[in-house]
Amino acid sequence: GLAFNRAGDLFVADFGSGNIYEFTPGGVQSTFASGLNGPIALAFNSAEDLFVADNPSGNIYEFTPGGVRSTFASGLYFPQALALNSAGDLFVAVGWNSNNNITEITPGGVQSTFASFPYYPPIGLAFNSAGNLFVSDNDGYIYEFTPGGVQSTFAFGGGFGLALNSAGDLFEADSGAIGDICEFAPDGTQFISASGLNFPYALAFAPRSARDQKVYIGNPALPFFNRAAPAGVPPLVIMGEYSPAEPL
Repeated sequence: GLAFNRAGDLFVADFGSGNIYEFTPGGVQSTFASGLNGPIALAFNSAEDLFVADNPSGNIYEFTPGGVRSTFASGLYFPQALALNSAGDLFVAVGWNSNNNITEITPGGVQSTFASFPYYPPIGLAFNSAGNLFVSDNDGYIYEFTPGGVQSTFAFGGGFGLALNSAGDLFEADSGAIGDICEFAPDGTQFISASGLNFPYALAFAPRSARDQKVYIGNPALPFFNRAAPAGVPPLVIMGEYSPAEPL
C-alpha cells in the first residue's frame, strides 16, 4: 500500500515486515510504525491522520502525524483497500472468497455496508472529485458508485490498486499476467500508461507541488498470497516512479 501526505512524503505499507516506512521527497527512508500484523493499504484524511488496513487482524488503525496509534475499527474480514470521501468517511474493501463488501465507517466509528459483492471481492478503491467511488474487483471489472450508492460498470480490465490524477483519469494496476498500468479517461477510454511490470499492486499520485504529479507503483516481484521465497531469500520488492515525460 502507498499514500502521500500533503508535504509529499511517501508512506509504504510493508506487509511482510509489519512496518510502515516513510520516504521524504529526496528518498530518505525512516520507519514510521512497526509491530503490525500485515499492513496492506493506507489512506490520509484531511487532518493528516493515517489510516492503515491491517489485513490478517481485521483491524483499521489510525495514526496521528506524530505516530500515535489507536484502533479505529475492528472485526473486518480481510480489509485490503481504503479510500476517504470528502466528508471524512472511510470506505474499506473487505472480503476474500466470502463476506465481500465495501464497509463505510464514519469519523465517529459507526460502520455500515455501502455495497455488497456476492461472488468476487473488491480489491481497489478510489474517489474522484465528484465524490463517485471507483471499485475494482477480483473478476476484472471496475465499477462506479454515485455518492448515493447507485452502481454502474465503468470498465472491464480491473486489477488491484486504483488512483486518480488531477485531470480525473483513473489509473489501475493490472496485476495478473499482464503487468500493465492502465489509464482510463473519464469517458472510459482505455490507454496503456506503463507496461512490463512484474506484479503492480498499489498506486499513488504525489501532490502536484511536491513531485510533479508522477504516479508511484508498488510492484512486489513475489506476490505474498500465492508464492513464497525460498528459505533464507527475502522477496524482491520494487517501487517504480512513472510520468509520461520520463522512462520508468
